[in-house]
Amino acid sequence: MSAPSLRARVRSEMSQEIKAVARRHLAADGANLSLRAVARDLGIVASALYRYFPSRDALLTALIIDAYDDLAAAAGTAESAVPRDDLRGRWIAVCRGVREWALAHPAEYGLIYGSPVPGYAAPPDTVEPATKVILLLAAIVADADPSFAAVPTAVHQDLHRLTADRDGTMPEEQLDRVLVAWTHLYGTLNFEVFGRLTLMIEARSDYFDHHMHLMADLAGLPR
Repeated sequence: MSAPSLRARVRSEMSQEIKAVARRHLAADGANLSLRAVARDLGIVASALYRYFPSRDALLTALIIDAYDDLAAAAGTAESAVPRDDLRGRWIAVCRGVREWALAHPAEYGLIYGSPVPGYAAPPDTVEPATKVILLLAAIVADADPSFAAVPTAVHQDLHRLTADRDGTMPEEQLDRVLVAWTHLYGTLNFEVFGRLTLMIEARSDYFDHHMHLMADLAGLPR
């Protein structure tokens, strides 16, 4: 292995180790990350950590992108196991994959869908990873190709801009239904992950599936 390749490998491994320690801090302390605390756990001085992540925000961004990517991978793996012609089955598989990941990784889920981190503004490179799940849901609806009543003119213009920005061909009325379902998916999950269903709903899996089927109905997927 050449010297540059070895350095790149060492750098990659160190970056992964830093992120792993930072995730443990997320689980214990929330998103209020301290680079000094992370460095201390790694047994290095803080100045050494800055060679890999120049700021707290840079480390948070890396963790956010990883979380979005991991979440989308879980949803995609679940969806790919369902026959292509079972559109509702694919939809439910995506939603369940998102839920299973969220419940298994509450700290990472909280980082991307919980309260905003004070003083942090997500940069543009987090946008593409954040859209992967909704694009997966949109692809399922596109395969069904349902038709809906027109949306209000101002909403239609916003939705048209969103599809045009991504060179998409989905009708605005379909995208409108996907967006409603997407927000309901994460709203339902937020209530569960953050304890809002305590003393309200005991049958959590059944409750979740019921609502995701309602959203599949809204999105025009056949039963």
